[in-house]
Amino acid sequence: MRKFFQEIKADLKFKTAGPGQKLSEPSRAPKEKPKAEVAPKPRQAPTDEAQRAAAAALARLELKPKGKAPSSSQEAIRSQVRKELMAEAAASEKELSVEEKVREEQEEEGAAAPSVSGVYFICPLTGAIVRKDQKEKQLREAIQAYSSVDPVAASIMEIHTFNKDREKVRVCVETMAKYLDNIYLHPEEEKYRKIKLQNKVFQERISCLEGTHKFFQAVGFETKTLPVPGQGKNSWLTWKTTEEFYVLKEEMLSRLEELKECKEQLLSSEPVRAQLHRQPTLFRPSPAAARFELPHDFFSLTAEELRREQRLRTEAVEKASMLRTRAMREKEEQREMRKYNYTLLRVRFPDGYILQGTFYARESVSVLYNFVREALRDDWLPFELLGPGGLKLTDENLAFNECGLVPSALLSLAWDAAVMADVEAAAEEQRSPLRPELLAGAQTLS
Repeated sequence: MRKFFQEIKADLKFKTAGPGQKLSEPSRAPKEKPKAEVAPKPRQAPTDEAQRAAAAALARLELKPKGKAPSSSQEAIRSQVRKELMAEAAASEKELSVEEKVREEQEEEGAAAPSVSGVYFICPLTGAIVRKDQKEKQLREAIQAYSSVDPVAASIMEIHTFNKDREKVRVCVETMAKYLDNIYLHPEEEKYRKIKLQNKVFQERISCLEGTHKFFQAVGFETKTLPVPGQGKNSWLTWKTTEEFYVLKEEMLSRLEELKECKEQLLSSEPVRAQLHRQPTLFRPSPAAARFELPHDFFSLTAEELRREQRLRTEAVEKASMLRTRAMREKEEQREMRKYNYTLLRVRFPDGYILQGTFYARESVSVLYNFVREALRDDWLPFELLGPGGLKLTDENLAFNECGLVPSALLSLAWDAAVMADVEAAAEEQRSPLRPELLAGAQTLS
């Protein structure tokens, strides 16, 4: 009976063979051997295909969003361990989360470090060095602080500095000067010592500009509400209304010369401008001298606008690169140059040292020559600057954007050979032409 059932079982196995399996003749099941005599088969290593499938599955698990539940108990354990490690790292890194740290590392790996950290300015009133986006705030704070020292000068600075329309400023200060002139020339006339604040000329030319009211208060005017005669609907009926005026204080009539000086100062003043910080930096000889990574401060457009324009320009060039004339190319190049407000320039000396500075894109080449001379131990040494391609920059009146030196460029310095030969012959020891303090602070260009 046992033999009969074994034959039926073998026959069923033969009939239900899976797809792709080779059918074979049924065979009789061998007699069972004692378990002690059966040797265990060695476990085979997974095939290459199985290993690749496992790796792909693991990768998919790692890429799953954190919000989803883990797909297995092992994954849940790993997830919990990762959370604990992240919490410990966050505490030890002064509250900087691991996620933020990873993001910063990815950003650093994805983009090279900028050649300069940004564009900086020097406040002429305090000497403070601030980033470009902080310069107006710094100027305002400095001028406000100066108000306690010289309120007249501070108000004049505000008028000339914070009102951007130069034509409106010109008309404003000329009108204000006329008010003061009338007082100085006709001190006995009471009408010249009063300025109606609702006067159309005052409203359109003066009141709408920043700093003007502070000026009138600083030179001795005070606000008063005075009666003004008016007319009703019937010409025979009159009554008095009130309006606000600036009225010169009585004590100022004995100080008319001061009033005249304030008027002259108002007319002759210029806007207070933060000075571009050159950020002079000396680098040791490096093969990376021609590689630049500029921050967004150097561009007149936002980063998104630049990317969009770059994409559109690339598409246009691909479509019609062969059809553009030379004039069209030059016009496009000039338009491209206007996108940059600043330029980062490097000058490589014959000994390999590299001097770097930040400049306005529209500054002249003469500024760069002066910048280099200030870095020399002996500023009288004659030299020439060679642009990319070895072209001599002989016309110092040209702007950097006219010479193609924006937004960055590497130039070379060439000494006058005859003069340098005489200098080396007279010198007791060979020394660098650069100032010692610059050499002491030389950096490595990354």
